[in-house]
Amino acid sequence: MSLLALGVSHRTAPVPMLERLALAADAQTKLLHELTEHVAVDGAIVVSTCNRVEVYVEADKFHPAVDAATECLARATGVSSDDLVPHLYVHYEDRAVHHLFSVASGLDSMVVGEAQILGQVRQSLRTAQDEGSLGRELNDLVQTALRVGKRAHAETGIDQAGASLVSVGLELAARSLDGLDGRTVLVVGAGSMAALAASTAARHGMRVVITNRTSLRADQLASTVAGRSLPIDEIVDGVADADLVISCTGALGYIVAADVVAEAARTRVGHRPQVLLDLALPRDIDPAVLGVHGVTLIDLEDLGALLSDGQYEQDVEGVRRIVGAEVQNYISARVAEKVSPTVVALRALASEIVADELDWFAAKRPDLAAEDRADIEHLVRRVVDKLLHAPTVRVKELAAEPDGEAYAEALHRLFNLDLRTVEALATPDLEDGAR
Repeated sequence: MSLLALGVSHRTAPVPMLERLALAADAQTKLLHELTEHVAVDGAIVVSTCNRVEVYVEADKFHPAVDAATECLARATGVSSDDLVPHLYVHYEDRAVHHLFSVASGLDSMVVGEAQILGQVRQSLRTAQDEGSLGRELNDLVQTALRVGKRAHAETGIDQAGASLVSVGLELAARSLDGLDGRTVLVVGAGSMAALAASTAARHGMRVVITNRTSLRADQLASTVAGRSLPIDEIVDGVADADLVISCTGALGYIVAADVVAEAARTRVGHRPQVLLDLALPRDIDPAVLGVHGVTLIDLEDLGALLSDGQYEQDVEGVRRIVGAEVQNYISARVAEKVSPTVVALRALASEIVADELDWFAAKRPDLAAEDRADIEHLVRRVVDKLLHAPTVRVKELAAEPDGEAYAEALHRLFNLDLRTVEALATPDLEDGAR
């Protein structure tokens, strides 16, 4: 069984294409079922976030699995294969593992190091487990990726990138507004990025107003920054009162529409300048707001162009080292697991032969003292163990090389191992969440 990763992200597609590819929860579930019903796919998980949609599958054959994943993704998103394929990337085996570990660690995010991706991957895992779409190997891979992501955030400062994004956005807003102290900010959303934006704005002396589809979460966030909440159906009034609007929700479609901003502009006292900061992907704010007089729009593409890659160089390099080491550990363990049944079968065969020969010897020498019999048995087993030690260790090492499984096959042939025994050893009971 092989691993395949196929997807589209901010690295391969423009924002409008990513917006077309965004999947709601029910669409993700439907995609999972379509994938696992396909003859070329044995297990699948879908990771759909604000800046990527990816499919990870277990499959026996590469090309049929790629075709199946592409067709299913096109149907799920409503984007034709012709439009989708130019933006697709495909990773296979080791590269698929490396890619998922990089995604979970925040290395592949538009905002390097953002921590939300861990929760999104975890939710994708739960969905796949609930829908029974995971094979054992894919389940283990995603579990390992989550652990790697936690380690990356615990051992480096990579998660400070999100704070830098908000800081740069506020710095740009301050230039347009001639400072932030004493001005009003409307934060649309109540997630982790919204909380970061609200707390940072409050530290700059801004009056903070929170609006969100769920009033309780808006109330809770507002209380942490000495601000106030506003019902989402009063967003026009909130926009009209705000000097700065920061939107960062995970919703599909525009939360801050152009007509909302235009209506709010008509009631703004003195037609004061206004900055709209869109930290969401897909976009929360309709780009058409640029047609409203006095409005400046800043989005993730603008911020991404300003953030220096060298700003996080040390932490990013640290995460890359962690990911590289974890990938190697995972691949080595996976190889050992694949070869292990052959090694176990070989040792089981040797043990049977030793037992048979000792029984033959015992029948031939019934007068032999029990102590001597035990010494002979110990000696024979010791010789056999020493003879098998080097080849069984070496076959695990060689298995990590290209076409390494051929060495395990050689053991099958050389020692005439029972393939039914090997297959039984290689097929343990599936764990929770795997089918």
